[in-house]
Amino acid sequence: MSAVDRAWLRMDRPTNLMVICGMMMFRHRLRLAAVKALVQQRLLCFHRFRQRIDGSGFDAHWQNDETFDVDWHVRHIALPEQGSGVGMEELVGVLVSTPLDRSKPMWQFHLIDDSGGGSVLLLRIHHCYGDGFAMLHVISSMMDEAPNRAHPAPVDLPRHAAAGSALERVLGPVTQAAGAALRTALGASAVGKDLLAHPLHGLGYAVTGVDYALAATAIAVMPPDSPTRLKGPLGVMKRVAWTPPLALGEVKAIAGAMDCSVNDVLVACIAGALRRYLQEQGEDLEAAEVRALVPVNLRPPGPLTALGNQFGLVFLDLPLGIAEPLARVLEVHRRMRALRGSKQPAVSLAILNAMGVAPDALNQRLSDALSGNASLVISNVHGIEQPRYLAGQRIERQMFWVPQSGGIGLGISMLSYAGEVAFGVLADAQRVPEPASIAHHFKAEFETLLLTLLLMPWPSAARRD
Repeated sequence: MSAVDRAWLRMDRPTNLMVICGMMMFRHRLRLAAVKALVQQRLLCFHRFRQRIDGSGFDAHWQNDETFDVDWHVRHIALPEQGSGVGMEELVGVLVSTPLDRSKPMWQFHLIDDSGGGSVLLLRIHHCYGDGFAMLHVISSMMDEAPNRAHPAPVDLPRHAAAGSALERVLGPVTQAAGAALRTALGASAVGKDLLAHPLHGLGYAVTGVDYALAATAIAVMPPDSPTRLKGPLGVMKRVAWTPPLALGEVKAIAGAMDCSVNDVLVACIAGALRRYLQEQGEDLEAAEVRALVPVNLRPPGPLTALGNQFGLVFLDLPLGIAEPLARVLEVHRRMRALRGSKQPAVSLAILNAMGVAPDALNQRLSDALSGNASLVISNVHGIEQPRYLAGQRIERQMFWVPQSGGIGLGISMLSYAGEVAFGVLADAQRVPEPASIAHHFKAEFETLLLTLLLMPWPSAARRD
């Protein structure tokens, strides 16, 4: 197991499970036998999904599961009839809060029959198997372009990816592995005590090069963001919410009109939604700085060549103090542009690499130090542009929920599919008891932004001439 994959395994806590959860919605019923057959043919051809994790800490490694049973991994649930008080969001929240069995390969599919005659397929895969980009590749290989046009099973990926190759690619071949550097540093008792007290100081030992050292120092001295209600003790129960999807064409139209990216528009709407939510809770946002961790893909261009985790993180301060929607988009655009080309993703990947091999005490402190600088995680994944089918039925909607690490209690995810953008919220029940309110505000913020642009003065005929 690579050091970075091991880091995601070791970040598991009862209050924050490192599990990527995705959901597909179908208008008609899926057959359990058809889903199991599809898993056998197009998921298990990836050898990793037949493997469980043996060992613990930095000794954890992959081991073939000789007692693998697909019936354990593909489960069937019927949602109670309407009026029972148990809805889809509540059921998904319970499943998302449930740990995966470590004695087996750490993934499960839950086929849920809804009360309206359709189906929902909930996917839970531990983050150590791969990041969202890798999982999108795997799940896409299970889909078809037409209901009766199945394609062959995908080709398995190499069993042994080069250890440290992602770090070498972004930090340079002469860069010492972060984990080895930190372990060497721990050999000196004075340094070891300093690292345990201030774990991000170890970045000086893990990263070489002036640009990377400066980025490492910036992360190490970064002050925590404002203590809003988004920060505080976490519980084990999570709650989920989602909104009706946005039309991707409308999002692109706004982005084009404002000369910014689709991601800028969506992140600005998230900032507006959080502004509304926190104001409802009585928070003073005049001087508040709420920071988000945003994943950045560090894979080279081209086809996926290995599963696992190959992404870094940037720290984005959200402009919650700006009430006007157009000004908020422009400020998000300015801040995102300032982060473009930042060394933060590479440095955060080095931190994760160190967490995979560091002793338990340092690993825990590294995780807390990295996540302590933010209040939420925001992930935006570009999905498939055309409708797809799975097990003979059209996938009407897709969405996913990004896990949070350390003491972060809120994750917001966006996924484009078939001309739409899905928005999902995963929240700790103690921090955000009603995540549906954030989802509702996101939709309202987007509609306000769209209406504001439509009501702006159009160029006069004379000026157009």
